[in-house]
Amino acid sequence: MTVQIKFGTSGWRAVMCEDFTFANVRRAVTGIARYVSSQKPASARLIVGRDPRFLGETFVAMAAEILDAHGVAPLVVADPAPTPAIAFEVRRLQTDGAINITASHNPPEYNGIKFSTPDGAPALPEVTKKIEAEIVAADGEPAAGSSHATPPHPIDVKPTYLARLKEIVDLAAIRKAGLKVACDPMWGAAVGYTDSLLEEAGVPVAAVHNYRDVLFGGHAPEPDDHLLGDLRQKMRETGAGIGIATDGDADRFGIVDQDGTFLQPNYIIALLFDYLVESRGWKNGVAKSVSTTNLINALAQHHGVELYETPVGFKYIGELIQQDKIAIGGEESAGLSIRHHVPEKDGVLAGLLCCEMVARRGTSLGQQLKTLFAEVGSFYPMRENFRLTPEVQQTFTSKLTREPREFCGRRVSQVVRIDGLKLVLEDGSWVCYRLSGTEPVVRVYSEARSPEGLAQLSAAARGWIFGS
Repeated sequence: MTVQIKFGTSGWRAVMCEDFTFANVRRAVTGIARYVSSQKPASARLIVGRDPRFLGETFVAMAAEILDAHGVAPLVVADPAPTPAIAFEVRRLQTDGAINITASHNPPEYNGIKFSTPDGAPALPEVTKKIEAEIVAADGEPAAGSSHATPPHPIDVKPTYLARLKEIVDLAAIRKAGLKVACDPMWGAAVGYTDSLLEEAGVPVAAVHNYRDVLFGGHAPEPDDHLLGDLRQKMRETGAGIGIATDGDADRFGIVDQDGTFLQPNYIIALLFDYLVESRGWKNGVAKSVSTTNLINALAQHHGVELYETPVGFKYIGELIQQDKIAIGGEESAGLSIRHHVPEKDGVLAGLLCCEMVARRGTSLGQQLKTLFAEVGSFYPMRENFRLTPEVQQTFTSKLTREPREFCGRRVSQVVRIDGLKLVLEDGSWVCYRLSGTEPVVRVYSEARSPEGLAQLSAAARGWIFGS
């Protein structure tokens, strides 16, 4: 049976040798090639890059050959490269987009394909739907033969991307503060990026997992709390004041404070928003996905900055960056970017900005967060996933169409349907339900004003799923 290839919020991903096969990669790239050539029949160019996953080089070569066969010139990135570096090069070279062979933070048995449009941003749904239609239209047709008129043009995205980061980040302030940094690229695409930039700037830096491992240490290359033990150990060994990590394709970040505490992405986005207003004077706006902390809402009100709340998917925040409507935009899933930068998540930049923030403010991230809480109030967010039986899923899907007046013993003051169902309660706490589009799972995001309130809200959120 022919597999249906669907592009989600960050492209198409599948398990290798199951759905992610040579045949299906060929189908997906053919769909992209047909779409691009339909938009620009002559002289179209696409960057083709990858993360360090198994067979990445082979898939890149295949993609380049297919593009060439459809009259689209491939610009091939020879080495694994961060997604934001590829996005920056799309904009710098003014190409017609990019194909990135990556499954981001997914486990090592996965691979995937991201497609970026000429603005360097993740393709919006109206584009991916056209690509999916081209995939279906091409099924059954004979494969186009490669012209091999010219070999793929090799490019190196690293120098220009790092040069751009030097313009954005105050590396001199980090050096002058004497801040020691530990970094963990998690065997991913940022290997040799963060550490080399800091070393060149004279900042003491030590790295772990700074080499290619297609198995990513035997787990997902996800910079989450429970996977950063080696980074913490390196911080203790070197006396580092901060630990910064990136995922498989370096679009997500993970930050560890000087005492070993993991700062969840919700708090990092809020801290950087506050810092950019303070250090850059940027007050044009701030964006967050509907499932991201309302600490950002409180800070927006505090600073007199316009707030934009988007559906989940960085492509929506990327649009606001391109329109220069926001100083920073972020998602609780550890993605952010800033004004005058790529409309794509940048985990490398996030970590470097955290280093600058600690260096210039002279206090730990934990202390800075306490200061924010003192200014605008405390916020305690959490995300949980619940697997549903077919019976529960049917009942719960029906529940999502309702608008309850009370929840967790409190009045519902606002119902938000930007993405899923978000119930804002009278005390400012909230819960948001989002059904997965690929598996029988509901993602539940909760936030309360105290740890005790969060425990109560979490219990009520679970009860609403499985109760009558």
